[in-house]
Amino acid sequence: MATTALPHVNGVSQSLTGRAWRWRGGNMDLGQGHMGDDEAIVRQLLLARGVAAEDVPRHLTPTLREFLPDPSEFNDMETAADRIAQAILSREKITIYGDYDVDGATSSALLIRLLRDLGVDADYYIPDRLLEGYGPSGEALVKLGESGSSLIVTVDCGAMAHEALAMASDAGIDVIVVDHHKCSPELPRAAALVNPNRLDENDLAAAHGHLAAVGVAFLLAIALVRKLRARGFFEDRKEPDLFALLDIVALGTVADVAALHGLNRAFVAQGLKVMGRRDNIGMSALIDASRLKRAPICSDLGFALGPRINAGGRVGESTLGVRLLTTEDAEEAREIAAQLSALNEERRAIEAEVQQAAEEQLAAQHNRAVHVVAARGWHPGVIGIVAGRIKEKTGKPSLVIALDETGEGKGSGRSIAGVDLGAAIIRAREEGLLVKGGGHAMAAGLTVEESRLEEFADWLDAHLEAAVSRADANREMLLDLAVAPGGLTPALVDALEKGGPYGMGWPGPRVAVGPVRLVKCDIVGTDHVRLIASGDDGKSFKGIAFRAADSDMGQALLHGSRGRRLWLAGRVKIDDWGSRPQAELHLEDAAFAD
Repeated sequence: MATTALPHVNGVSQSLTGRAWRWRGGNMDLGQGHMGDDEAIVRQLLLARGVAAEDVPRHLTPTLREFLPDPSEFNDMETAADRIAQAILSREKITIYGDYDVDGATSSALLIRLLRDLGVDADYYIPDRLLEGYGPSGEALVKLGESGSSLIVTVDCGAMAHEALAMASDAGIDVIVVDHHKCSPELPRAAALVNPNRLDENDLAAAHGHLAAVGVAFLLAIALVRKLRARGFFEDRKEPDLFALLDIVALGTVADVAALHGLNRAFVAQGLKVMGRRDNIGMSALIDASRLKRAPICSDLGFALGPRINAGGRVGESTLGVRLLTTEDAEEAREIAAQLSALNEERRAIEAEVQQAAEEQLAAQHNRAVHVVAARGWHPGVIGIVAGRIKEKTGKPSLVIALDETGEGKGSGRSIAGVDLGAAIIRAREEGLLVKGGGHAMAAGLTVEESRLEEFADWLDAHLEAAVSRADANREMLLDLAVAPGGLTPALVDALEKGGPYGMGWPGPRVAVGPVRLVKCDIVGTDHVRLIASGDDGKSFKGIAFRAADSDMGQALLHGSRGRRLWLAGRVKIDDWGSRPQAELHLEDAAFAD
C-alpha cells in the first residue's frame, strides 16, 4: 500500500534513527483523542494492513470458520492422515520426532495429546541441540524403528533431511514429515511430506506458507479426525475436541514469529481464549511461573511463555517443553515450569556474555551488508537470540556462529524485511559452502566448517548486498495515527487492541505523539532511556525506549533535546503499576519538530 508523508512533522524525511515517517494507511490525526469512535479506528487499522474493504467484517473478529482451509488442499495431507489412521487402527507404535524449539515442542505436544485422546500412547523424541543438532538424524530414526516404531512423524523438521529419511526408508520405517521450512525441488523420501512451502503446492496451500509447523500439525489433526470418522472410528467413542488444542497452536505460532495474518491470526485470537480457561495443566503452570496475574495476551506468548519453553532446548533438557505441555500431573507441571524459569534466567546470563563478545567483532564489519560473527566457546543455544539482537541494533541481516573444538560451526541467522536469508543459505549449501543449511525468509540455521567461514561470509555479503541496499533505502517508520499528549489515554489503548492480535506480519499500531518537550530524560536499568514529555496542551506522559541508551536516538534524547520540541513515535501500552492505569509510550523513534 502506498504511503504518504506525515504532515504533522513537516514530512519527516530523517528521524533520529535515520528513517522517513509515513502513514501506513490514511491520515488519522486524532488530536486530543479518539472521541469514542472505536469502530472507525479499527476499520482503518485493518485497511492499513492490507484488508480489502469488503473483507473487513470477518477480520474484525477472526474465527477458524472464516479462515480455515480444507486440509485436503495440501499435498500429501490425505496420504499422511490415512497412514496415521491405519497405524491407530492396527495399533502400531507411533513416535513423534520434534525439533527442540517452541514450535517443535508445541507441534509434538499437539499430536501427542490428540493421539492420547484417540487411545494411542505415542512416544516422542526430541534431539539434544548440542549433541545432535537440528533435524532428524538417520541414526536416531533407525534406532527408533529398531525399538518398535513402525511410523515416525517429524514435526518442525525434516523437509531437507534427505540423507536421514533415506536411511529410515531403507530400514523399512515409514516417516511422515510435517514442516514449514523451505523445501528444495527434490523432496526427501518419505511416506508423506506435508508442508505449505513445497515448491509443487497449489495456490491455496502455498498461500498458507506463513503457518508455523504447529499450524500445519493442527490441519493434519483435522484431516486425521475426518479420516477416522469416515471409517466409523467414533461410532462408540467421543471425538476429540480439537478446539481445546488451540492454546498450544497459539503459543507455537507467536513464539516462532510466524506472520499473524489470515489463519494464524484466527489461531491466536481463538487460542488466547482457550488459554484463558487454563484447561491445560502444563500451560497453566507455565502462566503461573511467568508471574502473570491476568489472562495471557499475544505479547506474553512471545516474551514470557515462549522463552521459557525455548530455554529447555537452548541450555537445558530438550524434552522439558513437551513434557510440560502433555502432563496431566499438576505437581509435575509446577516442577517443570519452575525448572524452565530457572533455565531461562541462566539463558539470559549466557546470552549477555555471547552478545558482548559478538558486538566486539562488529567494529570491523561496518561496510558489510550482512554481519557474520563467530568464535569458539559460544553456547549454540543462544546464538539465534544474539543474531536477532544484532539485527535489531544494526538493521542488517546477521548470523552468529558457534565453533566447536573440531572447527565445525553451528550458526543461526536473522534477517530484515525484504531480504530472504533462508533462500540464500540454501543456495550456499547447494554451492558447497555449507555442510548443512536451511530456513525461511527471516531466519535460518546452518553448519559450516571453520576453514570455509571467511569464504562463506564474503559470498553471503556479495549475494545479498543489493537486497540489503534496497531494504535500507526503503527504511520507513510507518505510523497509524497521531495524537496530542492529552489523547494518549487508556481508552485509546483499548481501542487499538481491538485490531489485534498483533505480531509479525500484522504489526501493532504505531502512534506519533506531539509536539512535546522533555521534562525529564535519564537512563534506567542498564541501557533503557526513560522520559517524561509534556505537550502544548499542558498534558504529560511517560515513555521508555528499551536498550536505546547507546544509540543515536538515545544520545540525542539524553543530551541534545533540551528546550527543543519533538515528535515521539512508538507503541502505546497500559502502565498499571500505580493506583490508576495510565497510557505510556514505548518509544521506537523521535524527530525534532523545529
